Amino acid sequence: MRYLIGIDDTDNEFTRGTGFRTRDLTSLIHQNKLGSVYAISRHQLFVHPEIPYTSHNSSACLDIETDDIDKVKAFSVDYLQRESADGSDVGLCIALYQAVTERIMNWGHRAKKEILYQEEAYLIAKEENVYLEGFLGTKGGIIGALAGVGLRKFGNDGRFFWLSGKELREFNGIYTSSELFETSHFDQIISSDGQIINPKDRIFVNEWLRPVMRNYKISVIVEPSLNEPEYEWRIASKEYIKSISD
Repeated sequence: MRYLIGIDDTDNEFTRGTGFRTRDLTSLIHQNKLGSVYAISRHQLFVHPEIPYTSHNSSACLDIETDDIDKVKAFSVDYLQRESADGSDVGLCIALYQAVTERIMNWGHRAKKEILYQEEAYLIAKEENVYLEGFLGTKGGIIGALAGVGLRKFGNDGRFFWLSGKELREFNGIYTSSELFETSHFDQIISSDGQIINPKDRIFVNEWLRPVMRNYKISVIVEPSLNEPEYEWRIASKEYIKSISD
């Protein structure tokens, strides 16, 4: 069955971030044959002086298929309690994909523009029947963990920093559109103005490949190359991807 696992606030200013922790947890889930993680997405939340965060106030969400979510939950709890940094306020949310309701998605949207509080997060999780728990510190990461699950289900928010098939950071060089499809689980490759890319078109991929979620599709965004005879397209700039996914 398909589940979403939201994680937030695992780090402090001296340690590796939540992105690293979720990739490491994913690797261990696979090594222990507990399930198959399909993707990990990043979701930007509200940045405000009254909201404590380490660097950018973003949460992460694992999209996973598993036949034993209880084992995955126990494994994830043990990992987060053991590996999260001193001073972190870890939050963990686990929900059956189809059970993520409009109310939870709305919480995610609110978390991008409002100061929210733990009491309401716990209430929503209880009434919508999803698992939500905090560890260490203030446990304030539950706000972002619940928001990450809601925003991932919404289908039009965030960007991906890990996909099954091939580590995104390993892509570098020139590929045809069809070659990119063969190496990872993208749903579409489109230009910044929405044009579908021809399978034979060549794309220059640099070290910052970050697909975004568009209309429930994992989408690689490209832009036309200028005066480059070796390829027709290049991966859209880091600045552009951030502007459409934060």
